[in-house]
Amino acid sequence: MSLTKKWAVILIGPPGSGKGTQAELLAEKFGLFHLETSKLGEEKINNPELVKKDPEVAEAKRLYDKGELFPPPWTVKIMVERIRELGNKGGGLVFSGSPRTLHEAENELLVLEEVYGRDNIKPIHLNLTKDESIKRNSSRRICKANRHSIPDFPMFRGMTTCPKDGSELVTRSLDNPETISIRYEVYLKQTQPIISFMTEREYKILEIEGEQDIDKVFADILKGLGET
Repeated sequence: MSLTKKWAVILIGPPGSGKGTQAELLAEKFGLFHLETSKLGEEKINNPELVKKDPEVAEAKRLYDKGELFPPPWTVKIMVERIRELGNKGGGLVFSGSPRTLHEAENELLVLEEVYGRDNIKPIHLNLTKDESIKRNSSRRICKANRHSIPDFPMFRGMTTCPKDGSELVTRSLDNPETISIRYEVYLKQTQPIISFMTEREYKILEIEGEQDIDKVFADILKGLGET
């Protein structure tokens, strides 16, 4: 049974650091809504009609297909709308892919502070090297139904269906070493500066070593949150 929290948990980390996996675990334990920027965005860019009629969606798709981030102003727009919707319902949330740029951080934090209160915003940094990021992403799979990430860990090898929803496991075309390398460099340039930005705003960043087993990472997060 989950212990409902009205938190806004922000997971920051490079591709393959386990943001999605840890977000799912936190969502289940604390009754949070797992808000995925990529899922929100992909729902739009994978809609041919929207791509045709909306230049912002078309540009987001062009960048995404190159391994780059969605345009920050567009990301802020779709995220702020969802944050307010969830906050008005009284629920907490956990981010696994936003904010990814300083522009997003500056704008989304203002809304999060307004909706959830500063003390309920919980930033977590998952550390992961570039080599490990490439290794993990090149071999991971996701499920078709809900995009659950299935890492290439011994416990998941040989599986053909998602252990959470039973849908087929697939490998994304974007999860290749070349594209992942680009995404990691984009992370260092555009996302990692958010940590300094939040530190300057006197947020305490919970630092977690991401190159551990899933359970150990989760245990370290719970300990850092004071919820062991």
